[in-house]
Order: sequence, then C-alpha cells, then structure tokens
Amino acid sequence: MNIGFVAHDNKKKLMQNLCIAYRGILCKHTLFATGTTGRLIEEVTNLTVHKFLAGHLGGEQQLGSQIEHNMMDAIIFLRDPLYKKSHEPELSNVIKLCDVHNIPVATNLATAELLIKALERGDLEWREVVKSTNQEE
Repeated sequence: MNIGFVAHDNKKKLMQNLCIAYRGILCKHTLFATGTTGRLIEEVTNLTVHKFLAGHLGGEQQLGSQIEHNMMDAIIFLRDPLYKKSHEPELSNVIKLCDVHNIPVATNLATAELLIKALERGDLEWREVVKSTNQEE
C-alpha cells in the first residue's frame, strides 16, 4: 500500500513518534511524504520515505496529483487546527481529494492509529481491487 504523510510544524514530533511506534507495520508499505516531514520520519525510523517538495513549495500539489491518479491508498495528515503558520500548507484540498476519490485519511493521532491498525489487519485490501479496476478502464 502507498501511504502519504503530512504534518504541520507543531505536529511533526508527534508524527515522528507515531512512525517510531508503528515502524514494524509501516516498513511493509511504500511511504511518501512532503519534504520536511519525510526527512524527519527517515531520521528517527530508518524507513525509506519518498519525499515530495515541502508542502508550501508544491508538495501539497504533488500529493494531490498522486491521489487524483489513484496512486495513494491512505493519507495521514496530522494537522494543527488551532495554530497554523502562514508558510504551512493548507491541505484542505488534499482532504477534499481524498473524499472525492474515496481514499482513507486520518487527521489526528486517534484516527492515524486506527488507520495503521487497519493496514496491519488487511482492512484496506479493497484498495487493490479499486486500483486494478481503474487500470482496466
């Protein structure tokens, strides 16, 4: 499964801790992230993360393109709803694209953990059927 990661500045440490805690599950999947988030995940987990540009430099659009082309199976976007710096990406478009294309998206720690546990149980295997159906069309 292709999993995308994004985190606002105030949530980057939480994202690192999440990825440390679930490294054993995440290592079985292909990981993508906006630039800084991906680098920080790699630094603490030794996982390979395919990095897009920083969110405010186009990483948000790159991730959105992957979603539109049905190349993402889940997104974990730890956002800070109370405080956002002006340079941080406004990823409401990414969330909207996930809704349009039926991609599971987690926006806080509780839903991120549920999504990762669902990956471990195989609950998202339906995504493989969706991807193969779309490729045949």
